[in-house]
Amino acid sequence: MSSHRALTKVVYATTRQSPRLNRSYHSYEHDLSPSYTPAEDAILTAAIKHVPTHGFTATALSSGVRDAGYPDVSANLFPDGVSSLVRYHLVTERLALKKNAPTDPLKESSNVLDRVRNLTLQRLHASKPIIHRWQEALAILAMPKHLAESFRELTLLSDEILFLAGDKSVDTSWYTKRAGLSGIYASTELFMTQDKSPNFQETEEFLNRRLGAAQGLQTFIGGAAQWASVQGMGMISALRSKGVRI
Repeated sequence: MSSHRALTKVVYATTRQSPRLNRSYHSYEHDLSPSYTPAEDAILTAAIKHVPTHGFTATALSSGVRDAGYPDVSANLFPDGVSSLVRYHLVTERLALKKNAPTDPLKESSNVLDRVRNLTLQRLHASKPIIHRWQEALAILAMPKHLAESFRELTLLSDEILFLAGDKSVDTSWYTKRAGLSGIYASTELFMTQDKSPNFQETEEFLNRRLGAAQGLQTFIGGAAQWASVQGMGMISALRSKGVRI
């Protein structure tokens, strides 16, 4: 199956579910914490430190195994290989947003969109140490077998940002805002992989333009399936233009 068809199929399937308009934020109903054993957590934490040098590769993962004090065979704890390392980065940095977020978002800013911007920048900046390797991660995430998990994690991130920003939507805008922010985040992150400006200033300006164009995250292009197709193919095309094999 082509990457384009896989992207559309995954999101179309996830958006066929009946809306539940009276809920506020799904983390009240479900535990979103990752289920890592102490050994897995120690190995992946150590392995992430090798990503700036070795990238999202088996070398980084095996180095993490050794640094954590486990035998080489412990790499078998991760049957998905380096994609486990990518997912670990996504999950831990998403959860870090809540740890670092103000307890009262209204004290930070009275504008939800301003708080969305600040939280989105916080998450983007958390990837600065490995951003020069992130195209490797995007190539892994764009593989058909990882698409469902990739979209799920992106959705959880946008959900977390909007919740922490104080969004209280309970109507259909609950879905459109999260889908819109997912697209904005994905495109800004991709832009950041090419940004050479001091402290990623051009990435911040790009994000500001995208948020402004979204008019408070209320606009949405023709349904989630179409959005996924546009965003997914845009990401894949951009990666291919840089020589990444997908």
